Amino acid sequence: MSNGTLIIGGGVVGLGIGWKLLQRGEAVTLLERGDAGREASWAAAGLLAPATEVHYQEDRNLKLGLESIRLYGEFIAELEGFTGQTVDYQTEGAISVALSADEAADLKGLFEYQRERGLPVRWLTPEAARELEPGLSGFLTAAVQCDMDHQIDSRRLVAALREAFVKAGGTLHENTPVTEVQIRDGVYTGVRSGEREFKSRRLLIAAGSWSGLLPGLPENVRPPVRPVKGQLFSVRSPGREFLSHFIRAPHVYIAPKSNGRIVIGATVEEMGFNRDITAGGLYTLLRSSWEALPGIYELPIEEMWCGFRPGSRDNSPILGESRVPGVFLATGHHRNGILFTPATAVYMSQLLLDGRVPEPIQPFSPRRFDA
Repeated sequence: MSNGTLIIGGGVVGLGIGWKLLQRGEAVTLLERGDAGREASWAAAGLLAPATEVHYQEDRNLKLGLESIRLYGEFIAELEGFTGQTVDYQTEGAISVALSADEAADLKGLFEYQRERGLPVRWLTPEAARELEPGLSGFLTAAVQCDMDHQIDSRRLVAALREAFVKAGGTLHENTPVTEVQIRDGVYTGVRSGEREFKSRRLLIAAGSWSGLLPGLPENVRPPVRPVKGQLFSVRSPGREFLSHFIRAPHVYIAPKSNGRIVIGATVEEMGFNRDITAGGLYTLLRSSWEALPGIYELPIEEMWCGFRPGSRDNSPILGESRVPGVFLATGHHRNGILFTPATAVYMSQLLLDGRVPEPIQPFSPRRFDA
């Protein structure tokens, strides 16, 4: 058995963990079934919004999100300094909006939930919200501002992490689908891709929605993840004066990038690996974004796409060692893959090399699914 770590999956999670391992002198080989970073990571809108995107009864996800956003500034500064690439890390914050009395009541309930958890949110009148973003609808009934929530260009993040991984000495095999994870009598022995065999001391499975489909995984290792489809589109804006904060409205978010691109998404669909861009999905996004920001109506559409978020059984990440010694999992990030990237990279690399589970990822052990 050779030394080093073998990673299956070349999205932000696999690349991020691999980069951190390489920084500590570990030999790392990464296998990616297609082109690195071209699935969920590439499709994501890049929101870093633990407060704005908080969901009831998901306090452990909130805690990890807050820890990850705490790490983000240093993580990005290091990544950009190492690669010379920019990833468009923006800190203008978020504005959540309501467009009816019922939506305002729902937003008020969420605002109180956020305040109970100590999140730095501020209730805005419609007038105050339009002072910050003049393009918001005249039908606005209420809004909540959160300066701590940020955003990033996920495609630039993928490109930078890929370069960082290779530049740091990682071995990247793209278009290399796994045909067998070799586990014999509860012992991990290697991975096969066609006629090629890869040996390593330990294995990390970070294959997103495909993590549970790898051939050869025994049932007590196979993570309970599924694809959760999200459709998105982008428009071209005249400049940052059109929109500077990212906007969260019922059924849609609107994320402006520094290059004038505005990403609008995303549907949440249990449709398996169906890649169809549907009229119904786009209609929902178009109408919802237009209702919140009427000027969208005049902007040219640039692109339409979809991605598959890896959703676990309880919609929380799966981070830790499996029932087979030396086989680790980092998947199930659902809608927070980009947000959780620094925390996942930092703490999973520590676990892999030091053998101790860092406190921030202890609630996400794969063992919680054991019958």
